[in-house]
Amino acid sequence: MLTHSCVLLVNAGHDGHVNNVIYNRYAESGRVNWTRNLAQFSDPKYEQEWNDLMTPKGVGLILASIRTDYKFPMTFPDRVTVLHKLVTKPDYSSDRFYLEAVMYSEQHRRPAAKCFEDIVVYDYRAAKKAPLKPYMVDVMRATFDLQEQRKQEAERKVSELQAFVKVEDSAGAA
Repeated sequence: MLTHSCVLLVNAGHDGHVNNVIYNRYAESGRVNWTRNLAQFSDPKYEQEWNDLMTPKGVGLILASIRTDYKFPMTFPDRVTVLHKLVTKPDYSSDRFYLEAVMYSEQHRRPAAKCFEDIVVYDYRAAKKAPLKPYMVDVMRATFDLQEQRKQEAERKVSELQAFVKVEDSAGAA
């Protein structure tokens, strides 16, 4: 997660809008932080391997593709928060995984862009794709399960609020 990054004037065009390519940079910075944060949920002996995923030292992560959907033009000055989530649950044969990133404008309190990322696991020494390490799969699967649990909790709360609003509307109409 990239939190509270400032929208810099140098990243904006003459009209003050953030250049489109900068959203991909925000997503990349957020993805690096997201991956490094996963290390804290793994055995400490693997911390260096998690950090090395961002380097060409051994097994690393390569962005195979990214699609960015722009919601509105952010302008200077603003601050952006980037959040990532796993789109699918990896398994022990996974040599890639998919992430969705959302860039939130703090000034406007809404998403400015969404990115959909295809990440390939690559063994630089063997010069070919490689499966995720089992301990990485374990952490990612637990993360995915937690995401799904939080999603269900949020959906339940939304349903409760909607039911409450309908009850209030019905009472006001009587």
